Parts: sequence; C-alpha cells; structure tokens
Amino acid sequence: EIPNDGSATRFSLRDLAGTGPWSAARLYLTWNIDERHGLRLLLAPFSLTETGTPSRALRFAGADYAAGTPTRATYTFNSYRLSYRYRFHEGRRTAAWVGFTAKLRDAVIELQQGPTTSRKTDLGFVPLLHLAGDWWLAPRYRLSLDVDALAGGPGRAEDAALELGYRLSDRWTLEAGYRMVEGGADVDEVYTFAWLHYAAASLVYRF
Repeated sequence: EIPNDGSATRFSLRDLAGTGPWSAARLYLTWNIDERHGLRLLLAPFSLTETGTPSRALRFAGADYAAGTPTRATYTFNSYRLSYRYRFHEGRRTAAWVGFTAKLRDAVIELQQGPTTSRKTDLGFVPLLHLAGDWWLAPRYRLSLDVDALAGGPGRAEDAALELGYRLSDRWTLEAGYRMVEGGADVDEVYTFAWLHYAAASLVYRF
C-alpha cells in the first residue's frame, strides 16, 4: 500500500506478477585479513516484470488502475552489502563468525496500465547483524549457514541460507541449498513486505 495512509489500495503484487520462478544471481568477494578478521562484499541485483489482470480497481502511488485490464508490474530489489566478520570459534570440524553488515537497498515498485503509470522508489541504508557457521561433515563435505538480519521498529530484514558444499579441489567448492529473503516496512509512506524463496547453487573459488 503506497502511501500507507488509507488513500491507496492494499494489494498483493503476487496477484499481478504470479509466483515465479525467476532467476537471480549474486556475487560475493571475501577478504580474510588474518585468521580472525575478514571483510565481505555482496552484489545482489534482483528485478522482475510481469503482466497480470487485477480483479478489482487499484489505487497505487497516486494513480488509479481499472479492474479487468492487463497491468504490468515491476519489482526491483537490488542489495549491495559490505560486512565485517570476526571468527570467534574455530574447532576441528566447526567454525563460526559474527559481525555487522552495511546494506544499501535500491528498490522500485511500478505499475503500468496503458498510458497510466506510477512508481515508488527507495534508496536507503540498513544496518544488519551478520552470523555465519561452517560444519565439516567429512573432509570434502561442509554444511554452511549464513545470515544477515535485523528486526525491530516498523521494519525488518532477513537473508538466510543453508547450503551443503563439496570441495572439488583446494581452490574450487560447489555448493547447493536453500536461501530465504524476507522483510519490509510498515510506515506512513509505504506498507510493503516480501518473502522470497531460492533454490541456490554456488561455485566458490579461493585465491
């Protein structure tokens, strides 16, 4: 609902865009400064555009959209993050990190129906708590948990992944698993929440 003041329609973008699946890619660059301290950069662009037909009239971001008329919906949520990580535990088969993530959020929600179009853009900074852990099940197999999250006040954000990795060589590792991204905000300007589920596959190279 944009704006979130009773003058707009609260609706689900899923009714116009469907439930996917859609493809998405992300790039991690990690620098381990020493045995305990590290930095990680994440580039995670995501955008989808689909056309659907609303079953009721919608008012969104100052524009009116008729029911029963094809409407194009665009949802963009690009995430750029820089994390500091501290390895506070290292055992024979386990390791764990804690840290902080500075996230830059670049988001767009847009509707278009014929000549009528309206959009809401949002560029903002979000501080997140970072947690991660590795468990070596066998010499070549590793279970990894990775979380960036924040909850409190009018909004929340969570990005969590659980992946099983297989070490192909000293430099290459293949990983596969599940990722969940959820969050949103309930403020005067906007009411928006999203929950995305990923079947994830990763290829890791160590320099």
